[in-house]
Amino acid sequence: MDSSQNSSSASGATTGGGGTGNGGMGQSSDPNEEGKQNLNQVINSIDKTLGLLHQLHLTVSSFSVASQLPLLQRLNAVVSELDTMQRLAENCNIQVPMEVVNLIDDGKNPDEFTRDVINSCIARNQITKGKTDAFKSMRKHLLEELEQTFPGEVEAYRDIRATSAAESKRLAQAQSVLPNGDVKVKAEH
Repeated sequence: MDSSQNSSSASGATTGGGGTGNGGMGQSSDPNEEGKQNLNQVINSIDKTLGLLHQLHLTVSSFSVASQLPLLQRLNAVVSELDTMQRLAENCNIQVPMEVVNLIDDGKNPDEFTRDVINSCIARNQITKGKTDAFKSMRKHLLEELEQTFPGEVEAYRDIRATSAAESKRLAQAQSVLPNGDVKVKAEH
């Protein structure tokens, strides 16, 4: 039952994919939408291939001379669908890290890679935050010590910093620049 649903949805995506791809050439379409559509077509083709492989497994497991023709038909269907999957996959630009492929080859869950990457990022973020906090603390302590020794120069320094910060903020607002240096982009509808 599932394999027939997969077959019909995948064949609809496969036949619809050719027409949509050609129609998309003449029109200006969103690349993200086109990428999602290509990915969905590949996923549907994978689902159809899995259904065909299941049917092939059932045919092989109960093989008799009389079932030779259905076996050959199912083999041809699998080969044909693999070819379709390959053609559809050429339109997808998905990069899978080799670590994920190696984990899958080792029989492990690829979510482990994601978890390890996130944990690594969290650890590096904490180290960077610690360094930033240490520099802020050192700056504060240094300014306190300098203020005791050179109060006039520290006051002039603070005035210069305040003026510079106000000027940077004014320029950022005038140029639609975000405080982190990124430029605001107006969404086109």
